[in-house]
Amino acid sequence: MNTLKRPNVVILGAGYGGLMTAVNLQRTLGVNEANITLVNKHDYHYQSTWLHEGAAGTIHHDQIRIPIKDVIQSNKIDFVKDTVVEINPKEKKVKLENGELSYDYLVIGLGFEAETFGIKGLKEYAFSIANINSARLIREHIDYCFARYNNEPEEKRDELLTFVVGGAGFTGIEFLGELVNRIPQLCQEFDIDRKKVRLICVEAAPTPLPGFNQQLVEYAMDYLEQRGVEFKLGTIIKECSPEGIIVSKDDEVEEIKAKTVVWAAGVRGNSIVEKSGFETMRGRVKVEPDLRAPGYEDVFVVGDCALLINEEINRPYPPTAQIAIQMADTCAANIAALVRGKEEEIQKFVPNIRGTVCSLGHDDAMGIIFGNRKLYGTQAAIMKKIIDNRYLWKLGGLSLVLKKGKLKFF
Repeated sequence: MNTLKRPNVVILGAGYGGLMTAVNLQRTLGVNEANITLVNKHDYHYQSTWLHEGAAGTIHHDQIRIPIKDVIQSNKIDFVKDTVVEINPKEKKVKLENGELSYDYLVIGLGFEAETFGIKGLKEYAFSIANINSARLIREHIDYCFARYNNEPEEKRDELLTFVVGGAGFTGIEFLGELVNRIPQLCQEFDIDRKKVRLICVEAAPTPLPGFNQQLVEYAMDYLEQRGVEFKLGTIIKECSPEGIIVSKDDEVEEIKAKTVVWAAGVRGNSIVEKSGFETMRGRVKVEPDLRAPGYEDVFVVGDCALLINEEINRPYPPTAQIAIQMADTCAANIAALVRGKEEEIQKFVPNIRGTVCSLGHDDAMGIIFGNRKLYGTQAAIMKKIIDNRYLWKLGGLSLVLKKGKLKFF
């Protein structure tokens, strides 16, 4: 095959969807079939579903990130460390901070951004569990608050050890689970009475984990409340400031003084996607059944930037790692079919939801597997680690599991 005639496949983002698409393509396509380029602003992939652990300080941030060179083959994929600025689908080009790329086929997997819903001060004064660096910042800030406590005047101490988590979805609950594990260690280290620490979770919905199995929700809530978490349900954050937050419920307004507010209540697709002219809903493209962007035969969208409707309930599937990884399988297969001129082999994406497990720290969790089987406690915690390790196996085999996996089950 003439090198000049190889199609250019450009993959934007090395999150779950983008990196798995690249790895699948390097396994599927021969060296002479396509020029594949993976673009990412960092030279590592990070597991966003582990960020809450790094933010709480229960695992080191290096365990969360995986060097891209460890999972891609340089003879098959050209890795470009750069930041995407704009996509021009009409000219089939991608503008980067330090250059430009042309494509025949494009995969958009640029990930998520925090959705603040226009709440005053939230973007400026709240922390967000968004990436490796933001997780490190949260951990260091929490440590700093404990370190300062005994060195501050008594009237200023309470707000130092008041930690507010905005949102009781999966990220918020899992982050709280890690915090209740770590706070006793911090109290011992800095000689602080555990009773001095307040953990407050503010959720606008009437229940944590909206839409999840009610028995499991009650288990999680009881577990966290027994360990000191205060839930303020049906409560809206009106404003965030350096002093804390203002909340309202049933027309009653309350100010909560806190030096730490962590926002975990909403995500949206990357803003670059809508700025580039694609039709979006909160930064997500409502993809065709084969994962292509409507109106574009050469653009695929995966992960958090893709909006897929669950026709059974007429609501979008949540943007989970599980779905992003499955999207990558279909996306890679479809691109391989197009590269080989076999349009008839294009597949429709059909999610296979194997279950969902929510961790409550290292040794506890709850969830549903195999359709309707409920798991609690240690069993669920072990299953969570198996799920995490399975992804590493799929991405880089046994060596990656041994290097980055969660091998301590008890």
